[in-house]
This record gives sequence, structure tokens and C-alpha cells, in this order.
Amino acid sequence: MAYIWQLENWPNFYIDENKFAKDETTFRDLAGQSVGYLEGIPKSDKEESIITMLVKEAIKTSAIEGEMISKVDLISSIKKNMGIKTPSKIIKDKRSEGIAELLILSREEFTDNLSQAKLYQWHSLLMKGTKNIEIGNWRTHTEPMQIISGAYGKEKVHYEAPPSSAISKEMKQFIAWYNSTKPNNKNQPSNSLVRSAIAHLYYESIHPFEDGNGRIGRILAEKVLSQGLNRPVLLSLSGAIENDKKNYYNYLNKAQVQNRIDDWIKYFCSICIKAQTEFIQSVQYSLKKSRFFIAKTPLLNDRQLKMLQRVLAGSMEGDFIGGINATKYQSINKTSKATATRDLQDLVLKNILIVTHAGRSTSYEVNLEE
Repeated sequence: MAYIWQLENWPNFYIDENKFAKDETTFRDLAGQSVGYLEGIPKSDKEESIITMLVKEAIKTSAIEGEMISKVDLISSIKKNMGIKTPSKIIKDKRSEGIAELLILSREEFTDNLSQAKLYQWHSLLMKGTKNIEIGNWRTHTEPMQIISGAYGKEKVHYEAPPSSAISKEMKQFIAWYNSTKPNNKNQPSNSLVRSAIAHLYYESIHPFEDGNGRIGRILAEKVLSQGLNRPVLLSLSGAIENDKKNYYNYLNKAQVQNRIDDWIKYFCSICIKAQTEFIQSVQYSLKKSRFFIAKTPLLNDRQLKMLQRVLAGSMEGDFIGGINATKYQSINKTSKATATRDLQDLVLKNILIVTHAGRSTSYEVNLEE
């Protein structure tokens, strides 16, 4: 089987751009709504929405690659890089520190041209704290760079990238394409979603680094979207991909053995639209929380307020799957079961909590709709 880089006319991609005009319009409309929603909420909620988006992107882009990073260190690092005052803290997880700096840097420099030095810098930040791999340089190992799944002895090769000896030439070509297709350049696709999809596929097909290619490839895709909008894009592409990882890899792998890539483009457009929609939902949720605390804080004791702040801060990310219960309440407040039960029942009477599961293990969820 020939891979895309082995096909005649590589790296030319064949698409019918007219097929994706509606997707581009939908995406731009949603992107405009995102800005509108963000501008219509208080500064503190605006900052929270952006931080939540960046935290989600960092955690999900790592999760796609099977890695876990510290959420606490990540939030602290993102706030620091955004210039938001935060208590001084020793960052133990250097991967969180590096990816936080990378995400902020790539957003701030979204209009800049791409270069080998820039990609080396990105890779060095992304791999901060990582050992036993080549960092800040194209891969040089002689063994094939393969994408493999399956148990030992029953591995399935999904894709094999160009050999390390070809990377310098391939990346020089990619960087030239990337810069020549920026907005207002003669080679620019009129559709930013199309350009983003091609950039991601093109880069992933080269796989230039020993590790971290997927994460950098997604940052490149978001950079393209930002250039198309002429402002940093407000979404977590990795969040949408991680929730649909099987389909993502299926479409990507199929595109990497042909140069007719309409199916890949269509799928990628749908992921971008989904990610933009999810950001709007997160801002709407932030606004609901803000209104909730304005109305309900006078009715709460300190324990109840602390619990609700914790629950609502984590509920969009699934930190409180299954809702709140007396055991979780005790853990948050370091209080007795009797006090926890009494506080929770009080919140039900005030219609602040709703019982979702009765019985010996009663659980509750917050009522944001009133």
C-alpha cells in the first residue's frame, strides 16, 4: 500500500472547495456569535471562559495522545502567562507549564509566518520536562515512524511517515506552502476551514518530530482558523476531537493513502463547527453561573457556597460526574455527615439543589434554571 507522500504529485491535494462553502459560512457565523457572547459578559466571566477553553484544549490534546497532565498546575501556568494575578505556586508538572506557555504564545503570534525555528520552539515548550527523546529538532532515528495499534505481536500499521532523512526537505516545502496560503496571499484557499484541514493533514502526514506531532498539528490547525478570522479563535479543537477520537483517526488514516481528500475536509469542517458550538455553550454556562451566584449567595452559608463554587467550576469538565452527595460534601468541607446532610437538605428546600437519585445514596444536581 502506498502512503500519501509516496503518491504521484505529492504534496498536491485534490478537493472541490465549493462543497464546503456552507460549512465556512456556518463556522464564521458561530465565531461571530462567540465574540458577541464573550463581549456581553463581565470581565471576570470573560477571563474564566477563556481560561476554561485553554485548560480544556491542553488537557484534551494530551488525552488524545494518552497523557495526563496536572489541571491545577495548568490553570496556574495559564493565568501566569495571561498576566492574571495568581498566588505564587511551584509548578511541579513541567509538561503543564510548557503547554500553557505554548498555547498562549501561539494565540498571541497567530498572524506570524511559520518557520523551522518557530516549530522547534513550540516543540521545546511542548516537551518541557520530557526525557529520552529528541527535543527541538526534527527526528533523526533510522527506524520507520509508524502509527500502530494492537497488542504486541498483533500490531496493525495504520500509517508510515516519510523517513527521517526526508524530513528537512518535506518540512521546508510544508512551511513554504503554509506561509504562501495565508490570507491575502495569491495561493490562499478562500475557505479557512479547508486550509486548516489541509494544514493538519499535511503536517500529520510528514510527522516531523519524534513525539508531539498530533498536539502541534492541532495548534497549527487553530492558527490557520485564527488567521482566517483575523483574531485568535475561540474554541478547543482538541476537545471536539477527543470526544470523537475513533472517527477522527478513521478519516485521517483514510486521507493518508490518497490525494483526493474531500471526505477528510468534510469531517474536519464538522469538528471545527462542533468545537465552536461547544465554546458558545460554555460561555452561556458561565453567564448562568454568574447570575446564579448573584441571586443565591445571600441564601448560603460558607460551607454551601464553597461546595457550589467547587461543583460549578468543575461540572463542565466532568469533575463531578454523578452529581453531589453527602460524601463529596464532607470531603469538600471537612465536616460531619450530619452537617453535610442538613446543609444539602436546606439547599433542596431553597430549590438550589434538585434530588436526582433518592435512597441510601442520595445525589443532587445544581438548579441553574430558576
